Amino acid sequence: MPPTATPHHPRTPLRPAVLALLAALLPLLAALTLVAPAAAARTGSVPTATLTEVTGFGENPSDLRMYVYVPSGVAARPAVVVAVHWCGGSASAMYSGTEWASLADRYGFVVVYPSVTRASKCFDVSSSQALRRGGGSDPVGVRSMVDWVTRTYSADPGKVYVTGISSGAMMTNVLLGDYPDVFAAGAAFSGVPFGCFATTDGSEWNSACAGGTVTHTAKEWGDLVRAAYPGYTGPRPRMQLWHGTADDTLRYPNLGEEIKQWTDVLGAGQTPTATDSPQSGWTRTRYGGTGDRAPVEAIGLQGVGHNLYTYGMAARALTFFGLDAGGSEPPPPAVGCEVTVTTSAWNTGLTASVTITNTGTTTVSGWKLGFTLPAGQTITGGWNATYSPSSGSVTAADVSYNGSIAPHAGVSIGYQATHTGNAAAPTAYTLNGTACTVG
Repeated sequence: MPPTATPHHPRTPLRPAVLALLAALLPLLAALTLVAPAAAARTGSVPTATLTEVTGFGENPSDLRMYVYVPSGVAARPAVVVAVHWCGGSASAMYSGTEWASLADRYGFVVVYPSVTRASKCFDVSSSQALRRGGGSDPVGVRSMVDWVTRTYSADPGKVYVTGISSGAMMTNVLLGDYPDVFAAGAAFSGVPFGCFATTDGSEWNSACAGGTVTHTAKEWGDLVRAAYPGYTGPRPRMQLWHGTADDTLRYPNLGEEIKQWTDVLGAGQTPTATDSPQSGWTRTRYGGTGDRAPVEAIGLQGVGHNLYTYGMAARALTFFGLDAGGSEPPPPAVGCEVTVTTSAWNTGLTASVTITNTGTTTVSGWKLGFTLPAGQTITGGWNATYSPSSGSVTAADVSYNGSIAPHAGVSIGYQATHTGNAAAPTAYTLNGTACTVG
């Protein structure tokens, strides 16, 4: 919670200009100042290296300060995580109040901690300069920090990630929009969509966005991101989103708007491919995939306010990044697939609904799904595919309207069958000869 201000009663009236300035700044500072998540620091392991300031790191139009944490066991070609502080915070507060440094000790990646020098200690997510690639302001300075670390520590440019809390979460959204070719993924804790906080009067605060009343279609949100780097056609970074339902600073509807934005940008679709509750009071939805590295993952925390960050959340973000297996993220295969299936059985019959997700990096065209039915099952009809033969080793082939599956996209098919007692689903599948994971 922000500190309580002590009333001040001056002997002479303040000039109107000063009053206007205070009126503009106080809501911003009161709303976005966070208490450092001390539980993370208390519970996490003690870092073995030290936080070090770097100067002269490159273009830095808004005079950010750069701090870096390099673990003593840094990997030969380390990944890089940019950890962005909240409004009113600092690099040292982000370092001591989160477990990113202790995770770096364990997995060998480098952590960059940008720090704001402007009076508000808030990152610029509102100006037109910040909302376009190379436009100036904070994103340019952060990009320079990443370039410096990549050069200095021979870091892998394909394994650069960003995470942030509150103002840092908003900056996470902005950085993924401005520099999709720099970041592989992001994790935003209590943020708002890219462009939501935009202002035209020089103010850092957007009350409508903070209140959750700025809404757009998915395509409109996506267009704001695409406009930050016109003409870019390369891969887009994945996004993990966290928000508390009781957030009274950046209200909970912003989570839904972020989901719309990033599912559109990543072509993942608006309908969750998986929904679960990894912890009591949490609802996790995944879009475009069902695994730990789905294109978009959103976690809503029931009854939790703005200061939602607690120990263990960084580790979940690390899993989403793919860095919890020796500090590296293997590139996604050109061909990959995941199959989920649900069945409904009765006396001597059953139906099976099957979803095929392309987890690779290239479009699958003219697909064929192979599987073996349990003994005693015979297909009597199906939808969205042709099935041959009707028992034993079966191949389900595409039909005219669903012959292509784009990366991170999926198709749903199904069949009806008779059985003689065993109504289980097949346990293994192949897509055009490639073995699929079964969700």
